[in-house]
Amino acid sequence: MGIDLGTCNTLVCVRGEGIVLNEPSVVAVKKGTNQVLQGGNAVGWVAKEMLGKTPGSITAIRPLKDGVISDFEITEAMLSYFIRKVNGRRPWVKPRVVIAVPSGITAVEKRAVLDSAERAGARRVYLVEEPMAAGIGANLPISEATASMIVDIGGGTTEVAIMSLADIAECESVRVAGDDMDEAIINHMKKAYNLMIGEQTAERVKIEIGCVAPDGTERTMEVRGRDMISGLPRKTVVTSDEICQALQEPVGAIVEAVTRTLERVEPELAADLVENGICLAGGGALLRGMDAVLSNATGLPCRIADDPLTCVARGTAIYLEHLEEWKQTMESDMDNL
Repeated sequence: MGIDLGTCNTLVCVRGEGIVLNEPSVVAVKKGTNQVLQGGNAVGWVAKEMLGKTPGSITAIRPLKDGVISDFEITEAMLSYFIRKVNGRRPWVKPRVVIAVPSGITAVEKRAVLDSAERAGARRVYLVEEPMAAGIGANLPISEATASMIVDIGGGTTEVAIMSLADIAECESVRVAGDDMDEAIINHMKKAYNLMIGEQTAERVKIEIGCVAPDGTERTMEVRGRDMISGLPRKTVVTSDEICQALQEPVGAIVEAVTRTLERVEPELAADLVENGICLAGGGALLRGMDAVLSNATGLPCRIADDPLTCVARGTAIYLEHLEEWKQTMESDMDNL
């Protein structure tokens, strides 16, 4: 099976079946312990419902931060739940697993992913860099002698990569992505309205009315939270223009990463990109105006991949199908034996 182990969502692909699981990367545990609630089943959607709403005895944890494991034991519990859920019909079979990881993570962080997956019940674990998986999932001609550029805006990291001949020619991984946009909306509501809102509300605002370039359509949304002065529940109405202003800082950091990557690339590859342009993947690609902002900043054509949310997961599934050919390009749990 192929796993896109994301900061916000984890997707699992099975060879020949496509995407079989898409759940939030959230686990609910008893406070002060690593004991998962509901007999180990308070993972994914069940746990996400609890985010920001738990009583004192329960904590809802997101065990990945900025695309890497921040809580080893909880990640292991989450992975083993997902592997069990997908492998339910054949619990005695230990699957081979391909996991997509950010291109900028350290050897220690890679080791944590390998160990977690092994302990969660995988027979063999292979790691593939996220931009490669996203490029394959977006049907880019990454094996050819031409430049393909992918910008994968996830929850914890944004991966910018230029690929050619089945390898990465130039890449940059910045820890600015969807979570930072949610944080920017939370801060805007505090400053402009003295209103405290939670992560889930901020995410809903981003999805429903969020945009990064004015598109001539004014959208509004009612937002509820806690008044910071009176401490009482309150609601207010926000507009898409306000949210557009609030998102300028994280979006600016992503645009800078894209331009820095382009500045470092070989001239021949840069020449290819004038025609091939940039492909956008990940949840951030769905933010209104993201393609226009990148196109204006770079002067290159920019398109959104088909179903950008599942590009990386689909890429891991294609890797599985060509495992023998591409095995040499991936890191595996056997490399360190």
